[in-house]
Amino acid sequence: MLSRRGFVSRIHRKKAKGRPMPERTRLANAQKSKVRSAVEHVFAHQKGLMGLFVRTIGLARARLKIGLANLAYNIRGFVWLQNRGALAR
Repeated sequence: MLSRRGFVSRIHRKKAKGRPMPERTRLANAQKSKVRSAVEHVFAHQKGLMGLFVRTIGLARARLKIGLANLAYNIRGFVWLQNRGALAR
């Protein structure tokens, strides 16, 4: 169903019970984990440190709240990179 629509599955594969996981499956899962970890760290930061909990009426307000949280996250990362670069000089 996904391939008919031009999509590729990004879901991890499980190994068969009592059998070792094939090398090809293990490598594919590792590749998917790289993408997942990058995304999950952002969500964890927003939920934990920023206390992001969307409880608004309407999609526009929810989008605004998430957009501002994303902006704050990116600015914080930018400031960290700027300070890190200043120390390296």
